[in-house]
Amino acid sequence: MPAHVSRPQTVFGDHKVTTSEIAEDIRAHHADHPRLRAILRVVENCGVRTRNFTRPLDAPTVSGTADIGERARAAFADALVMAERAALAALDSAGLEAHDIDAIVTTHSTGWAVPNLDVNLIARLGLRPTVRRIALTTLACPGGTHCLMRAAELVAARPGSKVLVVAAEVISSVYHHSDTGIESMIYKALFGDSAAAAVVSDTRLGPGLVIDDSFEYVLPDSLDRQRGRISPDGFHFDSTKQALTAADDVLPALADYVGPQRVDFAVIHPGSLRIISDTAALLGLDPHAARHSTDTLADDGNLGGVSILRVLERTHGGPPADGAHGITVAFGPGFSMAALRCRWQA
Repeated sequence: MPAHVSRPQTVFGDHKVTTSEIAEDIRAHHADHPRLRAILRVVENCGVRTRNFTRPLDAPTVSGTADIGERARAAFADALVMAERAALAALDSAGLEAHDIDAIVTTHSTGWAVPNLDVNLIARLGLRPTVRRIALTTLACPGGTHCLMRAAELVAARPGSKVLVVAAEVISSVYHHSDTGIESMIYKALFGDSAAAAVVSDTRLGPGLVIDDSFEYVLPDSLDRQRGRISPDGFHFDSTKQALTAADDVLPALADYVGPQRVDFAVIHPGSLRIISDTAALLGLDPHAARHSTDTLADDGNLGGVSILRVLERTHGGPPADGAHGITVAFGPGFSMAALRCRWQA
């Protein structure tokens, strides 16, 4: 059964931070780093011009000395505020009220919280206490795509349902001066804080994406390529050099899934310039077709599990033709891939 996705609504952290400011912060705290020049060169060319943090760059819970407890509490509090705002905006955009929602699917990986976004949002939004809920808490970058998958399955299982999808990430919580590897330095400049929400239904909710099928893939023997780590000073995001090629390593599986289908457009996770360009090339698309992903990376950064929803929101601003066939795809820790076979309905 096709699942219709309303236009997502995105909310960003209150503090816009430029890449130049992050480069200066790295320079100030790592003046004696043996690879400082190379790090700054990569940071300046990572494809991100600006991103938003929920708190200032020099806040204790960003580049300061806050411990794990302070960082966790701040990250979840900020994620919840953004998630509520995004959810309310999505309901309003779809012309729905809280009581119209039959299920909620959330994703949130930057921090530890029990109960998580799902239960908190039921109370904050005034959703019915009987709504079904799925809380996806460790998926990171593919989280938004998985939310859309699970929402589509809920709609198929219970025709007529309306499912609220909400993603929220405060990735500035993994910004640490104690992480001095070049990959960690790049992540300082790559990530941003945000939340996004949309509604999924088996009935049309206006112009937008229609999900026809989904696909998941975990790359064998890839657990160490990207992973989270907890220490007394907070949450960390680590990776090996193999992470740089991980997306390319799963693209053959995507090619098998797509098969001979014509691909007119794609909603690609903005993990990096290389991920966007290599995925677009595999799908037979030119850089212009991937502009919503590259523009998201440049203006907003990699938003983790929120990214796909943000790229989809941008796609509404320059949409494909009615009936166009597309692929939505995201990559993340595992190393894993999540994809949707979809089409556009004007």
